[in-house]
Amino acid sequence: MHSWFLLLAIGPRLMLLTAFLLAAVLFTGCGSQSDPASAALPPAIPASQPVLLFNGTGTSADVAAVQAVLNTLGIGHLTADSAQLNAMTEAQLAGYKLIIVPGGNSIEIGKSLSGSAAANLRGAVQQYGVHYLGICAGAFFGGYSVYNGANLTGGVPFQFYADEFKGIHQEVVELSFPSGAPLDVYWEDGPQLAGWGEVVAKFPDGTPAIVQGSSGKGFVIFTGVHPEAPADWLGSMKLKTGIDADHAYAGTLIEAALQGTALPHF
Repeated sequence: MHSWFLLLAIGPRLMLLTAFLLAAVLFTGCGSQSDPASAALPPAIPASQPVLLFNGTGTSADVAAVQAVLNTLGIGHLTADSAQLNAMTEAQLAGYKLIIVPGGNSIEIGKSLSGSAAANLRGAVQQYGVHYLGICAGAFFGGYSVYNGANLTGGVPFQFYADEFKGIHQEVVELSFPSGAPLDVYWEDGPQLAGWGEVVAKFPDGTPAIVQGSSGKGFVIFTGVHPEAPADWLGSMKLKTGIDADHAYAGTLIEAALQGTALPHF
């Protein structure tokens, strides 16, 4: 009898406590469901600095050459070295409009980065729609590579331009375009870009020197040559079309990559 009266006495309290705990669990569950979505949102990157320029291990003086063009265009940018890029999440990378990986040594670039860094870069481009500009080594790295490439090409690797196999490592090459006059551009151990994308410019042997295309939601430009090269890179080599024309075209490539605007192609 006493036990039955006790249950009656505490029953309402027990039901109230149970309801309270259930409400608390449901509230916590909603919160935990919303947290990942909030974490996935890109952080706010200043609109005045829409470009992230990689300047880590393996990059060369090309970093300064690209910065000079960005400054001429009035495009703000931030830089990230290898350690910083390794520490960045996919969502943080997604806060930028354009990621540029310049020239240098693509093997050292890839080795300096973790597998997750390459995957995060790829995810930022393909899932969030960040654009990518890969210049020479940055093009090798942006394609498929056993040296931890970003693989924005769906498994397509790039090979050296043919003159590399003739023992030539630096030269001026004449690029042809689908319309307009040819352009003399500095080349140094860069790739020809057959097998992926639309061909924007061709090497003298007809292989692709500059290509463009979509990678998931992102827009990508790869160039195997250096229109941004400063005069002191040329030494005794001459540009028939002039260095100002090259730098102007470097600006065209950066603007197109930043805005995701396709260039005329073959």
